[in-house]
Amino acid sequence: MLLSHPHVSPRLWRNALFVVFALTGAGQAAWITRTPSIRAALDLTVGEMGWIIFGISVGSVAGLLVASRVVARWGGRTGMLAGAICIGAGLIAAGAGTELALGWLAFIGLSITGAGFGLLEVALNVEGAALERHVGRTCLPAIHAAFSIGTLVGSGLGAGAVFAGTPVLLHLGMTGALVIAGTAAAVRLVAAGTGVEPRSPKATGSASGRVKVWREPRTMILGVVVMGMAFAEGAGNDWIPLALVDGYGISEFHASLGFAVYAGLMTLVRMLGARLVARFGRRQTLQGLGLFAAAGLLLVIFGSTPALAMVGVGLWGAGVALGFPLGLSAAGDDPNGTAARVSAVATAGYIAFLVGPPVLGLLGDHNGIRSALLIVLAGVAVAIGFSQSTRPISSAPAPAGPNQDTLTPERTALRQGDNAND
Repeated sequence: MLLSHPHVSPRLWRNALFVVFALTGAGQAAWITRTPSIRAALDLTVGEMGWIIFGISVGSVAGLLVASRVVARWGGRTGMLAGAICIGAGLIAAGAGTELALGWLAFIGLSITGAGFGLLEVALNVEGAALERHVGRTCLPAIHAAFSIGTLVGSGLGAGAVFAGTPVLLHLGMTGALVIAGTAAAVRLVAAGTGVEPRSPKATGSASGRVKVWREPRTMILGVVVMGMAFAEGAGNDWIPLALVDGYGISEFHASLGFAVYAGLMTLVRMLGARLVARFGRRQTLQGLGLFAAAGLLLVIFGSTPALAMVGVGLWGAGVALGFPLGLSAAGDDPNGTAARVSAVATAGYIAFLVGPPVLGLLGDHNGIRSALLIVLAGVAVAIGFSQSTRPISSAPAPAGPNQDTLTPERTALRQGDNAND
């Protein structure tokens, strides 16, 4: 992995990633909090709404499939900016589709937004993994906390927009413009060239290398773990407002507050993520939080009151908080071919996002959305079962050279602590 500016300030680098992650979370929350309004404007059933949401998953997978090439060729900074432009443009198009009652336009808009999420997912996590190696400590959970903070703020603003009767187009359009402008300013503080791979047939970033990483046993198992946790996280992002409205008969406004509870607990756990990993190790942290997610899902599925459901969505958010970041952090253990591995593992997660919305929508049409969430619970159980794969690679080759990261004493101590705890 090349780094054109090895003397870039780690603090500014980290803060820039915080800003971009937060803006991405705000962009996601904007449309999630308006899903009941979008469904009403388009006059859709639960199953039909699942296919509209399917658009964002299709776009996300498409973005992920090209992300490793973009990052390997032009670097993470370019990938982040391209992703932000897609998110902003897609939100505006989705808002226009809602305003004009054109379901196909809303679908296309969400597909473009999803492509932006896919590009940003890889670019941001490649940057985060490089930052971890540079400073010698776990950073990705805290950086992902910025995404959750953005989601929390965005969900609060979304609830306010619902309460004030703000048109969906105005709400999503303003959010999209903010994502583009804020990211364009922040990426100027990020070193150019992070994630760029040598243009060689034998390089992991090459076409053959990108295919090869999918055959690595550890990468495949990490993909399964991330798939299970991403399915649970994505189901929460896509369906919590509708599940609370349809399953418990509460208002749209209170359902938006329920999503804010989900995002808030996720934010808190991500902020504590580095301490949890340092104390318990990746595997035990993932297993423990997986049990929280399972308990939360059980409360949402079988709870008898809206109050219990609110407790459930909080546990659900806390439990899935570190699944994706820890899986991607594990994929980035080896600095050689990080973009390809992160892309592969992230793609596995987005396959869950791809399959999840229509499956849950169809099941929800027949059995109710609460019963449909049983399949999400099964995905969490699978992730817990394969969590052993997140243990650090103790023998990952140490990079060398003036522009490469070194295995610092702190990094060595962290690895030893992770291995001891695991």
